[in-house]
Formats: sequence, structure tokens, C-alpha cells
Amino acid sequence: MKLVGIEKKIGDFQLAIDSLEFAAGKIHGLVGHNGAGKSILLKIIMGLIRPDAGHIDYAGLAMDEITLMTQTPYLLHRSVYENVIYPLKIRGVKIDAHKEKEIDVLLERAGMLSHKEQYALSLSSGERQKLSFLRAVIFEPRLIMMDETLSNLDPDSEKTIIEMIKEIQAARRATWIIVSHQLESKEGLCDFIHRLEGGRLL
Repeated sequence: MKLVGIEKKIGDFQLAIDSLEFAAGKIHGLVGHNGAGKSILLKIIMGLIRPDAGHIDYAGLAMDEITLMTQTPYLLHRSVYENVIYPLKIRGVKIDAHKEKEIDVLLERAGMLSHKEQYALSLSSGERQKLSFLRAVIFEPRLIMMDETLSNLDPDSEKTIIEMIKEIQAARRATWIIVSHQLESKEGLCDFIHRLEGGRLL
């Protein structure tokens, strides 16, 4: 996927990306200080914000093959299980016995199986982030964007999510764009790190 000439002005902030390419099947880190434009860039890629100029070559990616995890997860007022399967339901995926087992394995891997029937909004902030992650990966998207998803996790949960990212990559090679202030300390996670400052790529 390649972004060319992307511009977006919001108030006094100006995002201006001459050219930025995200190689397919790789883990990309997106770093920069607060206000650098990281979240705005992800929302433009997701189609939630329309740029003032420029274009994105999605290289064959369809919008329903892309997912975005926000810093504050938007959860359904339902159980953990209902939240996890929601992306499957809206895509018409049949939840048969095999798929149910896959869901349970995924929940157990993240330490969330015991919360399966729990009301999602009663979870802790870290548990909500893990649920957001599971919901994002359950339908096997080709592009996964994480906006500070790692920030509110305790060390053990963070380690689990990073291990799961690596396991997914070993199995099917998705493309990831991960925003985090601590990414550069996560040795071995990212294939590439891109730095934004003041709305521009350094």
C-alpha cells in the first residue's frame, strides 16, 4: 500500500505526507510525539477521514479486509463472545462447531476464555484492549492497524499480545501498522519503523 501526496488540515495542524509505502506482509511501527498526526493518518487509511489532497493505492486491498483498533475500544453492550464474533456476523461467516473451537482457542490464548460470557463493558481497560485485539484478528484481515493498543496493558498482557502478533505472522503474514510510544523498545517486533513529527514523515 502506498500513500502519495496526502494532505489534511485540521485546525492549526497540517498533515503532509509526500510518499509513504507500507510493504505487504510486514509489521510497521508508526512513532512520533503526541500531535504528530499518527492517529489522523490511520483514520485516513481506514476511510474515516477524507484527505484534502493526495491518494492511496491500496494495492488490491478491499475496505472489509482492513481493521483499526483505537486507543479507546468501542465495544458492543453485549458479552465478550458477542463482541468477538461481530466481525464474522457482519461478513456472513457461519459460526459452526469448528469456528466455535477456533474462537475458544483464541480467547484462551489471550487469557480471556473465563470472561467469554461476561458483559464487555464490565472489563478492565487492559481486558478491553485484549478484546479489541481479538475482535480485530478473528476475521483474518489483511491490514491490521493498532492505535496505542499496547499502551494500557500490563506487562504480561502486552507480552501475550506481542507473541500473538508474531504467531499470526508466522501463520498467514498480515500487514500491520502499529502506533505506540514504546515501539522502538520492542526489539524484534517491527520490520520497519516510520517516524512522524509535526505532520511530516522524517
